[in-house]
Amino acid sequence: MRALLLGLAVLLSQVSAQGHHSISAVFDESKSINITGTLTKVEWINPHIAVMVDAPAGGGVDTWRFQSSPPAWWKGVGVNRADFAKAVGQTVTVGAFAAQDGSHYGYLRKITFANGDSLESTSLR
Repeated sequence: MRALLLGLAVLLSQVSAQGHHSISAVFDESKSINITGTLTKVEWINPHIAVMVDAPAGGGVDTWRFQSSPPAWWKGVGVNRADFAKAVGQTVTVGAFAAQDGSHYGYLRKITFANGDSLESTSLR
């Protein structure tokens, strides 16, 4: 019975590990971008937080989605959802790694708020 439980635990840990992807699998760490626009939404969920920004583009608006470190990482450095959410509707600048597929998707490295305050992610998980 003990061997069966151990085998099951190993199997489940492998499934979980395969479900998580490397940042470099989706984002081009050699291509930094800066996007300025209106922060429209904050998703404070696992496995990664996400923020949405509407940025002016060619007379229209492009909606960008930026993923970042998990909520637990942000909480560990003293940042909570309210620190992001208070800026919804305001202009922000996001520094990010661009998606490899060229879509309006990036990995948030730094967000600068309208008042000049900024939050920076040093985690690549």
